[in-house]
Amino acid sequence: MPPRHHRSRSRFALLALALLALPGCSVRQYTVRHLGNALAGSAGGTFARDDDPELIRAAAPFSLKLMESLLAEDPANDRLLLATASGFTQYAYAFVQEEADELEPSDFAAAQALRIRAKRLYLRARDYGTRGLEVRHPGFNAALAANPAQAVAPMAADDVPLLYWTAAAWGAAIAQAKDDPALIGDLPKVEAMIERAVALNEAWDDGALHTFLISYDMARGGPDAAARSRQEFDRAVALSGGRLAAPYVNYAEAVPLQQQQSAEFRRLLEQALAINPDAYLPARLANLVAQRRARWLLGRMDELFLNP
Repeated sequence: MPPRHHRSRSRFALLALALLALPGCSVRQYTVRHLGNALAGSAGGTFARDDDPELIRAAAPFSLKLMESLLAEDPANDRLLLATASGFTQYAYAFVQEEADELEPSDFAAAQALRIRAKRLYLRARDYGTRGLEVRHPGFNAALAANPAQAVAPMAADDVPLLYWTAAAWGAAIAQAKDDPALIGDLPKVEAMIERAVALNEAWDDGALHTFLISYDMARGGPDAAARSRQEFDRAVALSGGRLAAPYVNYAEAVPLQQQQSAEFRRLLEQALAINPDAYLPARLANLVAQRRARWLLGRMDELFLNP
């Protein structure tokens, strides 16, 4: 018999699908809104605490499509738009982009196909994020196209999650499409959203903004890129209390790998692996995903370093 919370989620999903089949009425719209809010509030927390990444890999597509179905009925539900943006971003990163990276040494063509898919998923997530920001701040998208800094100026602290997930998805799509000048030209929009989010609440979600900036600062370059990346790493570790593996993995790839510092690279990845995923349940799944990447990177040191 499946665990109780899995049975509850199955009943919830069947109820949601049944409601979507009803003819239009105010009761249906009211119920769809509340179901959407419930799904938005529970999906991330339930998935984040899971200890089986492969189970989440199999379950996530159904949840994401269910959220899209509810959004078709309730397109201005900003909570559901946020959950859908974050869900597609995390799925693309953990289960599509990661598979592409691991597959590339043995099957370049298949890896490239996965990267194209990851890019599409990131852009879908970005579009849900910008829709959510538009719902909260009418005219946002037009303002973002005209002047990104001015567009994000009216944002408040409760907009930080939407700003982060929109920027994270957008930045990840750009990273998968280095041959797309139009998309690369959107970088100022990504920077404006992230910088505004940091100004509003740098500690949000255990320092997730600084974890994002570890790699981003190094990617945008400059003579002090490595120093900036180190500052972001230190801040991310401090804000997370050292409970998250992602800052260590991100920094290992961003600086020691680029500077061919093999001992530091190994030390950081071993620190990531030393974190107990069960010690901090809100990030258990994220830690397991990051630790999988850490193990894969350690196993490739002979390829990554001239002097491993």
